[in-house]
Amino acid sequence: MKKIFLFVVLMGLSVFAYAEQVNIHTRNMSLILNVENGRAPQYVYFGARLSDRDLGHLQWPTGGRMDVYPAYGMNCPAEAAIAMRHADGNMSTVLNASSVTSKTEGNAIITSIRLQDPVYPVTVTLHYKAYQDVDMIEAWTEITNNEKSTVTLTTFASALLPIRRGDVWVSHLYGSWANEGQVAEEPLNAGQMVIKNKDGSRNSHTDHAEVMLSLDGKAQENTGRVIGAALCYSGNYRLKIDTDDTEYHYFFAGINEDNSEYHLKKGETFTTPALALTYSEEGLSGASRNFHKWGRKYRLMHGDKERKILLNSWEGVYFDINQQGMDQMMADIASMGGELFVMDDGWFGDKYPRKTDNSSLGDWVVDKNKLPDGIEGLLRDARKNEVKFGIWIEPEMSNTVSELYEKHPDWIIKAPKRDAVLGRGGTQVILDLANPKVQDFVFQVADNLLTKYPEIDYIKWDANMPILNHGSQYLKAEDQSHLYIEYHRGFEKVCQRLRDKYPDVTIQACASGGGRANWGILPYFDEFWVSDNTDALQRIYMQWGTSYFFPAIAMASHISAVPNHTVFRTTALKYRIDVAMSGRLGMEIQPKNMTDEEKALCRNAIKEYKQIRPIVQFGDIYRLVSPYDHKGLASMMYVSENKEKAVFYWWKTESFQNEHLPRVKMAGLDPGRMYTVRELNRIDLHPLDCEGKSYSGAYLMSHGLEMPYRNDVDWNKKNDWSSRVLLLE
Repeated sequence: MKKIFLFVVLMGLSVFAYAEQVNIHTRNMSLILNVENGRAPQYVYFGARLSDRDLGHLQWPTGGRMDVYPAYGMNCPAEAAIAMRHADGNMSTVLNASSVTSKTEGNAIITSIRLQDPVYPVTVTLHYKAYQDVDMIEAWTEITNNEKSTVTLTTFASALLPIRRGDVWVSHLYGSWANEGQVAEEPLNAGQMVIKNKDGSRNSHTDHAEVMLSLDGKAQENTGRVIGAALCYSGNYRLKIDTDDTEYHYFFAGINEDNSEYHLKKGETFTTPALALTYSEEGLSGASRNFHKWGRKYRLMHGDKERKILLNSWEGVYFDINQQGMDQMMADIASMGGELFVMDDGWFGDKYPRKTDNSSLGDWVVDKNKLPDGIEGLLRDARKNEVKFGIWIEPEMSNTVSELYEKHPDWIIKAPKRDAVLGRGGTQVILDLANPKVQDFVFQVADNLLTKYPEIDYIKWDANMPILNHGSQYLKAEDQSHLYIEYHRGFEKVCQRLRDKYPDVTIQACASGGGRANWGILPYFDEFWVSDNTDALQRIYMQWGTSYFFPAIAMASHISAVPNHTVFRTTALKYRIDVAMSGRLGMEIQPKNMTDEEKALCRNAIKEYKQIRPIVQFGDIYRLVSPYDHKGLASMMYVSENKEKAVFYWWKTESFQNEHLPRVKMAGLDPGRMYTVRELNRIDLHPLDCEGKSYSGAYLMSHGLEMPYRNDVDWNKKNDWSSRVLLLE
């Protein structure tokens, strides 16, 4: 079929009056849409990048509904991406294409398709940002009301992607507090699959706003076609896969509209969060590599800078903060080669000193009984010990036992005419970030610290409570349904102000552990706390799932004490080290309770982690044997971009007599290169038989190396927690 493209150049934009085929592409993938004036744009193709010849003979999909952004009202039985109630009460909408524009922004091309209702002055613009140096397309939508009065939005997805039926499986993450990032895999069948969050303030404890869709049956790590999707949003979301009697699954992603209808005022534009889409023919790990490269380069704060090795005070002392104790912990982490000390909760409060979790949030002044020399004294000790200093805050929250609450009870989220529902400690409440005064206060908590103490290098930003009662004392009565959306708009405004003024400080997103692992907040945060559970065995499972979408540089992974403070499991120190070294290495322990031998082992581990830090934090991930396959082990590796170096991890996940574990074949290496093997964190009396020997990448990927099932140590040091970390150079 002959293709016709009429366009003019206007203000640097190429404006298409008619375009039959819109080709949105990255280096290795294509999204093809059919757009004609006066008709709804149609989906044609998403997958591997097409050649010009293939584009010329591309088959159009049949047997499904291919509207790119279906509107509700003229085909009511079908699922819709957008639904609205017009100013006159009409609940039907029709969206036809009126123009296509494209522009270049850095290394990306943004294609925008403008849709217009032929009856009502409502416009919808679909945006697609295709990066030319990484394989990612971001899709989002702008909805503008030009009617005479308010339009009510009841459904407002970011995007829709039709997926041809067959043997399609979905992999997604679920969990709970202290059990985040668990992997679920299931086939897509008829009906609906919904993944959602309604926490209000955090969004990744129980489910994640990301999925992998495997098009060739149950997902494999390094083979098979996979579509990856991640909603870049910090608030309530809904991912919905609708499978009806047609030939397609329909994947919708966007803000969760439950109790969140939005009243779009005359002249106002509503912008949805971006949905990041990728495609790989190298399995789950291939899609993960795409997310990691895009994330480090374009989404994650300071994604190109190595992260410091730190000691956090929380599990070491909890609320028992004092000047001498902090100095001791700084000296200890410095002696082990660490670079940063972070003082956690318990340092603040005047009228109401922070001794437990039931008071003082909002009163961000130093408790001089605990810290007579104040922050100044802590920074002095950090300089003395030659480490950087970081501090914990939870600025979005307050306690009813606080001076802040006594002054501003109107600042909290609370249902009208009802008592506030209280959270942690029986007194915690959430500040209403829809309120600009609250936004100013939350910003000032961090701003005051960083202005007065510019040597502060790191902030641990916590959020320990969901929104439990629906009500804003700031929003108008008719706009109470805006609460969830306005909270996160306010949160983002605070983050933007903070980063505009303090672009260099490192900030961790902690939210009762892993409650804020999402690509919506990471443009403002350097990392997130994967989980409050630091148990090494459970962390293998949690970090495995989390790595589907997030790179190691963003995943805080700490060595902690035993018995573990959450599950009370006792694991070997080497095992804890070997697991923690697969993320951003840190410590969550009281060093003075460690033996000299344990300190020496950690000192050596930190020294060796510094050698592999560039590979782990910037390398390409290859997951090899999943703990979820229950084969008795888990194994993965990171490979440098130039394939000159790699780090291989091998962890036993259970232990039995006469066990038989698979030999692990490696991946991602250059088959023609020779790699010399060196074991890190070695505790064995004798080196591995592969130590110091060289093997071709081809051999390691087709055959692998045998790993002993036990560590070769003195009898009194034997245990069942065997693990290995190998450096290949």
